[in-house]
Amino acid sequence: MAGIYGVMAYTVQQRTREFGVRMALGAQPNDVLNLVLRQGILTIGIGMAAGIFGAIALTRTMQSLLFHTSATDPITFAGVALLLTFVALLASYLPARRATRVDPVIALRYE
Repeated sequence: MAGIYGVMAYTVQQRTREFGVRMALGAQPNDVLNLVLRQGILTIGIGMAAGIFGAIALTRTMQSLLFHTSATDPITFAGVALLLTFVALLASYLPARRATRVDPVIALRYE
């Protein structure tokens, strides 16, 4: 969560001028929120796909370390995927909310 939050917060900070221009040209705060969340969801999706494929590939290696569950237990895979997706969405939502509060005048003044 800290890593995703850090990357998203950094990205939002780097794009502050862009958000200021968008809002000065008439974009609503919800438009900016959706833009940042879409980027976060795309990142989450790519990471989740890579993680699931990696976990499936390593099931034989991990079998000896697991107790009371099989290495390919679908409930465990789904539960962990849902938990990590929720945490990642929360970590993306916080910087997205900050992006909606960008004052266009202040954002453009530093340029």
